[in-house]
Amino acid sequence: QVQLVESGGGLVQAGGSLGLSCAASGLTLFGRVMGCMGWFRQAPGKEREFVAALSWSGTNTYYADSVKGRFTISRDNPKKTVYLQMNSLKPEDTAVYYCAARTGPWSTRPLDYDAWGQGTQVTVSS
Repeated sequence: QVQLVESGGGLVQAGGSLGLSCAASGLTLFGRVMGCMGWFRQAPGKEREFVAALSWSGTNTYYADSVKGRFTISRDNPKKTVYLQMNSLKPEDTAVYYCAARTGPWSTRPLDYDAWGQGTQVTVSS
């Protein structure tokens, strides 16, 4: 089973930027090649929500409307790492951010993902 380790969270003022990284220990899940990696977030008292995703092969990326134009997801194949660059941060972006992977195509549903990282806290002060 692939292991995912996030890093890069922290405290930033509104309007600032942060970058998150997610390093994968491998590229297979249950014997199948990983198809998609995504970022989700969960604020206190709220459900986990989709932020962004990309196909591990190809160039397709997908974003939640709330972050489109401000966040960028990218990957480094040799490093088996996915990044989330977050610009123009808002207080409502405050949450624990999770990296996730699945063997199928991209999805916005957390239940569709097979592996999860431990999460990293992002706090945006006003």
